[in-house]
Amino acid sequence: MSIIKYGSAHWEGSIKEGKGTISTESGALKDQPYGFNTRFEGKPGSNPEELLGAAHAACFSMAFSLILGEAGLTASAIDTRADVSLNKKDGGFEIDKVNLTLKARIPGTTADQFEKLATKAKEGCPVSKLFKGASITLEATLLD
Repeated sequence: MSIIKYGSAHWEGSIKEGKGTISTESGALKDQPYGFNTRFEGKPGSNPEELLGAAHAACFSMAFSLILGEAGLTASAIDTRADVSLNKKDGGFEIDKVNLTLKARIPGTTADQFEKLATKAKEGCPVSKLFKGASITLEATLLD
């Protein structure tokens, strides 16, 4: 079974002066602005790193909930933050680190069990696996 969802981006102009918009299949994001200034200068708007962070935090939280359920536990709260690091390297940029911060309320668990289950969720989360490396394909079409 393969589930395919999409996000899309539109861009116009040069790297520094250009502007773009980001949208998602569900419509949760529709024509959300992004650009050089939102990515590198802290201006309002979105950027790829925060979107990756949100996706990773959401995926990890769901994976953790699944793993808790398998252990007979249910969280009353799971809050995850994913800090995505973009760094200059070898003449370009690279996303080279993601730091997950988890705060959870789980009745009936111990600190040791919590650590083990959280680690299992980190390793099993599909987005965590993507950051380890994935096959990326490209279909490119030059338009007139």
